[in-house]
Amino acid sequence: MEAKKQEDYSLTIPLLLHNGDVGTKAKEEQCTEQCTNRRTGTTSFMSTCFNGLNALSVQSGFYPKTEKTLAMKPRTGPVIANYGLGLCPTFFGLVQLVVLSDVHPYLYLCRVGILSVPYALASGGWLSLTLLLVIAISTLYTGLLIQRCMDSDPTITTYPEIGDRAFGKTGKTLVSITMNIELYLVATGFLILEGDNLSKLFPDIDFDIYGIHIGSKSGFIVMVAIIILPTSWLNNMTILSYISAGGVLAMVIILVSIFWGGAFDGIGFQEKGNFVKWNGVPSAINLYTFCYCAHPVFPTLYASMKNQRQFSKVLFLCFAFCTFTYSFMAIIGYLMFGSKVESEITLNLPTDNLSSRVAIFTTLVTPIAKYALMVTPIVNTIEARFQSSYNKRIRLFIIKTILMITSVIVALSLPFFGDLMSLVGALLSATVSITIPCLCYLKISGIYRRIGVEMVIVVFVGLIGVFVALVGTYVSVLDIERNL
Repeated sequence: MEAKKQEDYSLTIPLLLHNGDVGTKAKEEQCTEQCTNRRTGTTSFMSTCFNGLNALSVQSGFYPKTEKTLAMKPRTGPVIANYGLGLCPTFFGLVQLVVLSDVHPYLYLCRVGILSVPYALASGGWLSLTLLLVIAISTLYTGLLIQRCMDSDPTITTYPEIGDRAFGKTGKTLVSITMNIELYLVATGFLILEGDNLSKLFPDIDFDIYGIHIGSKSGFIVMVAIIILPTSWLNNMTILSYISAGGVLAMVIILVSIFWGGAFDGIGFQEKGNFVKWNGVPSAINLYTFCYCAHPVFPTLYASMKNQRQFSKVLFLCFAFCTFTYSFMAIIGYLMFGSKVESEITLNLPTDNLSSRVAIFTTLVTPIAKYALMVTPIVNTIEARFQSSYNKRIRLFIIKTILMITSVIVALSLPFFGDLMSLVGALLSATVSITIPCLCYLKISGIYRRIGVEMVIVVFVGLIGVFVALVGTYVSVLDIERNL
C-alpha cells in the first residue's frame, strides 16, 4: 500500500490512504495503522537521547539504502528509504543507527564544532553568547517542526522525504544536494583539521617530493589523505562504524582535557576578553549555527523510537546538554586565550602538557575513522546517478578516489578551517537546520494560508535562517578572499 499524495492538507486532518479504489472507513483505519506501525521502532528513550547527543556533538548523515541493506534489514524495524537503513534492536543495530545514519556523519566522532566555539566567542565577544542561545532555541523549534511534518504522513521516514512531501521531487533533490555538499565540505575540513594539528605537534617537519618543497601543513594534509584513502575503499564499514560510535565520549575527553590544562597545567583563565565585537558577530553566528546542524538525522531517530511521544523530550534534553557543553567550552577557551584563540582551540595548547596531548590526539584520531563514513552518502548518490558499463566495484573505487583527490585540492586551496566552517554554517547549516524545516512545515501544514500566531513564529524563525545564510555567506566569502 502506498500513501496517496495530497498537495494541501492540515496536520490536524488524518492522512487518507487508499488501496487502489475507494475503500471503507475500516480499510482506511487499517491502512493508517499499518503505516504507523511500519514507522514505529524499538529504540528506547535513553538510547534515542544518546543518539541525539551524538548527532549534535558530531557531524553525521544518512547511510544511503542499497539493494544489499534492503535484503538484510529486519522486518520489525522501520524502512528508511532513500538515505536510510533498516533499524534493528540489537547492539549492532544500535551502532548501525548511531554511526551509519549519515546526513551529515552528524553521528559520530568528536564534532569539529566544539573546537571552534571559543573562536566564535572571541570573534563576537561575550554578548554573542546570547546569539548561541538564540540559535539553539531556533533549531530546537525547527526540530519540533520536523516531528510535526512526519506526524502528518506516517510514511515519511527521512529528511529528503519531507522535502518531497512539501515540494515534490524538486524539494527532495534540493534537500539531498544541500546535505551532500555540506558533507563534502565537512569532510574536507577534517583534512584541514589534521594538517593544522599535526603541524602543531611537528612544526619542524617539511616534505620534499621529487625536488618540490611542501610546507608542513600541506604535507600533512596530503599524508593524512593517503592514510585515509584505503579506508574509503572498504565495502564493509562495520569496523569504522564501531570506532566512530564514541562521539559524545570524545567530546567530553576534549572538554575535560582543555579545562584541565587551564586549571592545573599552568595556562590559567586570566583573559578578560571583549564585551562585544560587532564586526565579528556574523562569523560567530555562522560557527554557532554549524554546531546545530543535526536535523537531517532527526527523522531517523524519530522513526526508530518505541514511544514517539517522547521525542520532544529527547530533543529538549539533547539541546540543553549540548548548549551547556558548547557554552562551557567557549567560555573556558576565551578565558584561557582571549582574542588570541585560534579557529581550533587545540592549536593554542602547549604540546608539552599531557592534557594538551590527550586533547590533540583525540582530535586527530577521530577524523581518520570518520572520513570514509562521511563521504559514503555522497558516493552512493553519485554511483546511483552515473551508472555505467564498468564493474560496480571499479566504479565505486574511481568515485571514492576522485572525491579524495578533490577534497585534498580544496583543503590545500582553502586551508582556513575557521573560515570554511563559517561558510558551511552560514550557507548550508542555516539552510538545512532552520530555513528548510520552516518552509516545509508551512507548505505541509497549510498554515501559510491564514495569518496567525503560529504562522508568524514559523516565518520569523525561517527569516532568521535566511538572514544568517545571506549575511553569513557574504562575510565568510570576504574572509576567505582576504586570507587567500
